[in-house]
Amino acid sequence: MNISQEKIDNLNSVVKINISPEDYQPKVEKAMKDQAKKAKIPGFRPGMVPVAHIKKMYGKSILVDEINHMLSDTLTKYLEEQKLEILGQPLPKHDDKPEFNWDFTDNFEFNYEVGLAPEFDIEFTSKDKLTQYEIKVDDETLASRIKNIRRSYGKMTNPDVSADDDVLYAELTQLSPDGSVFEDGISNTTSVRLDQIQDETVKASLIGLKKGDELVFDINKAFNNDAAKVAGLLKVEESEAADLKSNFKLTVKNVNRLEEGDLNEEFFDKLFGEGVVTTEEGFREKITEELETMMKQDAERKLQNDIYNYSLSKVDFQLPDEFLKRWLKATNEKLTEEELAGGYADFAKNLKWTLIENKLIKQANIDIKYDEVFAYAKMSLDQQFKMYSQQALSDEQLGQYTVQYLQNKENANKIFEEVKAVKVFDYVKSVVTLDKKEILFTDFNKLED
Repeated sequence: MNISQEKIDNLNSVVKINISPEDYQPKVEKAMKDQAKKAKIPGFRPGMVPVAHIKKMYGKSILVDEINHMLSDTLTKYLEEQKLEILGQPLPKHDDKPEFNWDFTDNFEFNYEVGLAPEFDIEFTSKDKLTQYEIKVDDETLASRIKNIRRSYGKMTNPDVSADDDVLYAELTQLSPDGSVFEDGISNTTSVRLDQIQDETVKASLIGLKKGDELVFDINKAFNNDAAKVAGLLKVEESEAADLKSNFKLTVKNVNRLEEGDLNEEFFDKLFGEGVVTTEEGFREKITEELETMMKQDAERKLQNDIYNYSLSKVDFQLPDEFLKRWLKATNEKLTEEELAGGYADFAKNLKWTLIENKLIKQANIDIKYDEVFAYAKMSLDQQFKMYSQQALSDEQLGQYTVQYLQNKENANKIFEEVKAVKVFDYVKSVVTLDKKEILFTDFNKLED
């Protein structure tokens, strides 16, 4: 057997594998003998089927299987021995179109395209500078959060006339172009939240309504053509909502208003536990503290994203783009040319980051231990459980869920990649200069990613 590499350029190679009868015949003969021992064919006793009969019936398929096994094993071993850092997987060169007789005397030659990882250097020092934001709660954000919390623990009332932020319980009926009710059209009784209306003119028309009032309005205009919200209100498919041209008649069934909860001891105890907060000032401090904790996570995500983009800007290397596009198509038959063209830039960007990650891990001798993967998965699951239940899981229960979660190979790989990214980000943060900067939350939200 002969295997060689023809380098096209720094990013593309062709690996050629030549297999002679001397290479494959012993393996094929052994495979046919094994088949003869196991075959159950009418007219022959078990284990007594002649090898010649097996060769006649199944010889070519056995030969094809053995050649494929040899190709796979040989190619994998060659890439490992040559220490080639490849991208994707090797692709058979279909343009060669070899013709084989498969008569057990053929000399086979197979050519594989290989995409090679680019060579590059990257180094971080204290001369590299990034901004680390410390987000502060502004009055507007604090007031909005307090309002939402108070309303969550408030009580529902039914005022006579609708006002800003009320909820209209109303029937929505589709109209024809002439203003009459559309026969067999869409009709649904639902709750319309005024704080979700995006068009100010429509919103103003919904203020001051009372039970029994009717109003004709453009529902898509009201929600700024947000098909998902319109579909949810009308209980129709999102595609149908996006195509709607009709006006709708809104008939008020009731006006609902969620009054804000009083800032008293009962409210504080319900929210934080008995005696934890006793004054309005303490309540505001507690909410500020919780907001700043959440904002630390926002600031960390921003810093990680800045490191990601800054790292990509520090290196200038190409990828074997045409090969990778062929590989993506070969591994996903449903991928259209339009999808490939639209998504390739992001794929290439993420692949470049993966190469940078791997380079930094090697340079900095970053080690990823199972204990770290387990702890990260456990923390992630704990956060997910808390989103859906106030009842905390015991440490033992959480540990059992984590073990089960990581037994799934896809989950384990996902967590491993997340831990790898965190450790690389932490390494970069420990090397570069981080300029700390305080910023209000409203201003932070205006920053570009």
